[in-house]
Amino acid sequence: MAEPPPGLTLRFQRPFLAARPLRSLPWPELEQSLRTAPDSALLADILHKTILHPLCVKYPPSAKYRRCFLTELIKKLESTAAEPLDELYEALADVLKEEEESTHCYKNYLLPSGDCVSLCESTALISGGTTGLLTWEAALHLAQWALQNPSLFRGRTVLELGSGIGFTGIAICKSCQPRTFIFSDCHPRVLRQLGENLQLNGLTPEGVTCSIQTESQGQELEGQNCQTPKVVVAELDWGSVTEKQLLALRADIVIAADVVYDPEIILALIGMLQKLSTSRADRKAPEVFIASTIRNPDTYQLFQAELDKTGIRWQVIPAHSSCYFLCDEQPDVTILQLFI
Repeated sequence: MAEPPPGLTLRFQRPFLAARPLRSLPWPELEQSLRTAPDSALLADILHKTILHPLCVKYPPSAKYRRCFLTELIKKLESTAAEPLDELYEALADVLKEEEESTHCYKNYLLPSGDCVSLCESTALISGGTTGLLTWEAALHLAQWALQNPSLFRGRTVLELGSGIGFTGIAICKSCQPRTFIFSDCHPRVLRQLGENLQLNGLTPEGVTCSIQTESQGQELEGQNCQTPKVVVAELDWGSVTEKQLLALRADIVIAADVVYDPEIILALIGMLQKLSTSRADRKAPEVFIASTIRNPDTYQLFQAELDKTGIRWQVIPAHSSCYFLCDEQPDVTILQLFI
């Protein structure tokens, strides 16, 4: 009897737990394996690494997603001469019993280390007047790049702009041993969801508004054990934050993902970067890395032109063309290092 392709079940597991589009799963390879050797054991293995996996049981993707996945698995089973698999039908029956769709679902991103980032995300692109309640592609690329360069973050204070619901920062906290990680955003609903996701991943945040944090508090943040980074959630409005408030954060590294998508936001972002540049006193300027998905080339070129206009030098950081966290189409993502 022919063996299935090595790692086939794991190639279902990673994208399923992260609720990637079902079309990105390796269905053709599964069909080929079942044609070669009709065996329900392979489907049972996939079932246990996806729907019945402890992460899925505790933090499940949407009911619709699980229903469509199980329906497709059953189709594959019934198109072969393999023995019926009661577990598959029982799992689908359980999903069908669930209440109607929630506006939120869970996604579980497996890290290369074997650890996991579990997030509660919105099921809608825009929710509560913001796009910040789900994870965008540039955040996944930035996290992969960070995980490949852990020494850049180890023992340092990291400020993330526009953290959204927290994927990149949580991945860095779990894998790169920063001294302090400051998550920041300006939307109250995003900040609430971010705080819940941090606790979901065993990180206890301290809520801070930049208007009340002092420089002495910033110094206190730096005295933490790198094995358990200090985690701070800051409400940070790029337009109103002052140089003194930014200095108090004492950031060594500044990162952001998918924040270059609107001309007005671009101007506010560059204005804040200028404040960061002039607020460092006798400290070395922070290293700045911004990841962007190039959806509108004109908007991205405007960002680069505004950087040039204000004298902020930049360079493109080489990154992998494919992202570990993305199993389907690979978007056009660029990471820039800025010299402020």
